[in-house]
Amino acid sequence: MPSRVIRVLQIDDDVALARLVEKTLTRRGYAYAHATDGPSGLERIAEGDISVVVLDHFLDNGTGLCVLAQLKQGSEAPPVVYVTGSQEPTVAVEALKAGAADYVLKTVGEEFLLLLVSAIEQAIKKAQLEREKEQAEREVRAARDRAEILLTEVNHRVANSLALVAALVRMQSSAISDPIAKNALNETQARITAISGLHRRLYTSDDVRSVSLDSYLSMLVQELDTAMRAAGHPSRIKLDLAPVTLPTDKAVSVGMIVTELLTNAYKYAYPDGVDGEVRVMIRKAELGRATLIVEDDGIGWDGTGTPQGTGLGTRIVSAMAIQLGTEIAYGDGRGGTRTMFDLQIYEDA
Repeated sequence: MPSRVIRVLQIDDDVALARLVEKTLTRRGYAYAHATDGPSGLERIAEGDISVVVLDHFLDNGTGLCVLAQLKQGSEAPPVVYVTGSQEPTVAVEALKAGAADYVLKTVGEEFLLLLVSAIEQAIKKAQLEREKEQAEREVRAARDRAEILLTEVNHRVANSLALVAALVRMQSSAISDPIAKNALNETQARITAISGLHRRLYTSDDVRSVSLDSYLSMLVQELDTAMRAAGHPSRIKLDLAPVTLPTDKAVSVGMIVTELLTNAYKYAYPDGVDGEVRVMIRKAELGRATLIVEDDGIGWDGTGTPQGTGLGTRIVSAMAIQLGTEIAYGDGRGGTRTMFDLQIYEDA
């Protein structure tokens, strides 16, 4: 017996059978309604408060399949238990395909009524579970939307804060005359810009789980080029970036590596103010892999020996490579410096 009043609508032109069904259901605590044909049954359903429909296959004005088709056009149609006296299995199959929750073969005797009650109870439970599932999915979607909005706002604020810090570092750099300190501050500004650029990409992206690496590097290189040229380091950067998508947690490390490699190229590849070219390339490899290359035609370095300057940039590159689970490979240093490393990317990139 149901714990609350559940109204069952039976659509059947067999009045005698309808009385038996009514007696059986009301005895078990169900409310009962009856319609002798499809149109009147659909009208009663449209009035509301029908929990489940018992629909007979053979009706005076057609079959229950036609009624079922019309019923399922509604957005919140009650579940249907299809009743048929036909022994043809295709009738039951067609009813289930059309959206019936269950079906019962019409027979004479108590067995039919017991099976019908069981099918009604199962249809009600199934409909309740589906409603609960839909509600849970709506709540999950709403929670996800709230989280994405919050994360977007966080990334926006972080990007703005980092941009402010970078501006303060730039102001400090312009206020001092010591060339070593000035270079150190310029490099610090470039590193801050690399991280700030990533957060800017995230709060303007539809998916915060991943970053379009080619777009991110294009923006990063443009800002770095502007900063380094202002500091008196001439060079020309050429980009050849295949479109790839990278998990967000790896993008910062890649940005830091590229920033350090380009900074070193600006400072050391072309001495005496020579205006040379530096190339940044992304090449897709096998499925799920890509190679990032930074190269120039300058004096060349094969990655061995003591690096120029403080060596901080080289240490940063090594640390970021470890975080990425990759290794930095250098060319032979003849005719310029060539640095490359492999990346795991999204396969659908």
